[in-house]
Amino acid sequence: MERHRRGAAHPYPRTARISALIREILAVEIERLADGDEQLGMLTITDVECSTDLKTAVVYFSSLSAEAAERLDEHRRALQALIGREIRTKRTPLLTFAVDPSIEAGERIEAALRRAAARDLGRQDGS
Repeated sequence: MERHRRGAAHPYPRTARISALIREILAVEIERLADGDEQLGMLTITDVECSTDLKTAVVYFSSLSAEAAERLDEHRRALQALIGREIRTKRTPLLTFAVDPSIEAGERIEAALRRAAARDLGRQDGS
């Protein structure tokens, strides 16, 4: 008879579930904070990566404002306290904020595709 590990019924790991929950909580709270702070107005939480021990979590975001990271860091303690109240875990992860690198990578790829399309169009016109 095969024994099942505790928690094996979940389709994905606990850290992924916690990360998704933190992302959802932060998105709602930042939307509320944006009403009084225009620096947070055009900010989107794109992903959250929790460490396996849940001591830390990196919150990735995209924003049109250059000061968004500073504003998020100013609200970090309040955001962590909110997460501590909303989720039931032994510890609340220490939040750090980082600009989502995939946004910049996507922009570079898009620019390269535009250059290649323009180059191809130039060859067709010159033929």
